[in-house]
Amino acid sequence: MKNIVRPEPVEGRENGWLVWASTSSARTAATLLVALLFTSVTAPANATQPLRVATTLSTYADLVKQIGGENVEVSYVASPRFNPHFIEPRPSDVLKVKNADLLVHSGLDLEAWRGPLLDAAGNPNLFSGSKGELDLSIGIPLLEVPNRPLSRLMGDVHIYGNPHYWMGPDNARIMAQAIAAKLSDLDPTHAAAYRERLGTFLQKLDQKTAEWKQKAAVLQGKEVVAYHAEWSYFAQFVGLKVEQFLEPKPGIPPTPKQLGFLEEYMKQHKIQAIIQPTYYPKDSSEALARRVGAKVVILCQNVGELPQAKDYFSMIDYNIDQLAQVLGGQNG
Repeated sequence: MKNIVRPEPVEGRENGWLVWASTSSARTAATLLVALLFTSVTAPANATQPLRVATTLSTYADLVKQIGGENVEVSYVASPRFNPHFIEPRPSDVLKVKNADLLVHSGLDLEAWRGPLLDAAGNPNLFSGSKGELDLSIGIPLLEVPNRPLSRLMGDVHIYGNPHYWMGPDNARIMAQAIAAKLSDLDPTHAAAYRERLGTFLQKLDQKTAEWKQKAAVLQGKEVVAYHAEWSYFAQFVGLKVEQFLEPKPGIPPTPKQLGFLEEYMKQHKIQAIIQPTYYPKDSSEALARRVGAKVVILCQNVGELPQAKDYFSMIDYNIDQLAQVLGGQNG
């Protein structure tokens, strides 16, 4: 997998996902603009009030809470129970962003709905390049950066690389440091508290990383099939091999031809697990698993997706534990 550190953001690069439907985007924008007419303006936070932080994903909200503590008031837009690629923000989400002092987002082209949401909220402090926005992809060593021309025939290909970088615990350090720096910049009065909580977070991350690596030793070199290409960073961390997907192309639902190919592939390679998050249909994966004697392993892509994933650390705990239970007894 190609590993490239993303450069600084460039204006106009926000909505790059190749197959984002323009009609859906326009519908979302229109809905949110109408919602804006019914919103009210709230005075910005002052030195005695917590920073109001809106995040696109629940995982980012958890990281902000862990670093910000009582000095932040955090909300998120995308429910962890839904595919983050295809979120339709609600009027209440317009208010979250409109009244926020800071917007924390994925950057790249994961959240094609972010542009219409920002337009509807009309908060210029959160626009790309403004002081009140934090693109967490900056500084992340990106995987699967395309090295050839792309076309719509390839499916929903991400033009900057795989955007699911938060699933790699090594990247949690980069994200936490970026969050602490941004909070300190916006709220220098509590900068010492942010630094202290960052230190606590990083210390725990180091401890958990050693624990995760030990647990994941049984996964080294094992191969699984995934529904969608969203596990690259996690797989790299635990030493898992993920090369085949139920989707014949990114964003294209499983076809009989693809399932037939996977049946033979899984039998030939003795693959015993199919992994997917909660929000994809399970019919195809469960039918395939029955035919080859494998198991469907439900993992979490975001904090709060399942009760067991109440924060970042427990989410990674849960994912590794689920895989170890299924694959731990197998020979490599």
